[in-house]
Amino acid sequence: MAAFDHSLAALRFFGDELVPDEISALLGANPTVSYQKGQELVGSRTGVKRVAKTGSWRLEAAPREPEDLEAQTFEILEQLTQDLTIWASLARFEPNLFCGLFMGSGNDGISLSGKALLAIGQRGIELGLDIYDAVEDDSDSVS
Repeated sequence: MAAFDHSLAALRFFGDELVPDEISALLGANPTVSYQKGQELVGSRTGVKRVAKTGSWRLEAAPREPEDLEAQTFEILEQLTQDLTIWASLARFEPNLFCGLFMGSGNDGISLSGKALLAIGQRGIELGLDIYDAVEDDSDSVS
């Protein structure tokens, strides 16, 4: 089984009541991207303005080529508090680890250690895997 060509990963929180500075203070790190509900956002490529429908706090790991989702998971989690009571208090924002996995061939595979899965699970983080075919590479950003 071949490894994925490359991977992206981001821890994400969303919610109408989400205040990015409060999330940052609780987790002990600043996000890569954040905004509050109702905030005006300007597209970096298009310049198009829109209003955020909900709040968002995202922390991205560095892209890996070849894929190394295990390292990306710990790159993110090691920056943040280890206090599980804080993580439990953030459950209302439905934390998720978005993972973009980009295939290099028709039969790529991935695995995560029990240590990584435990760290994700203890914090109540949902694991989301988006797998992209080798022919459709849209790896410009993490959603």
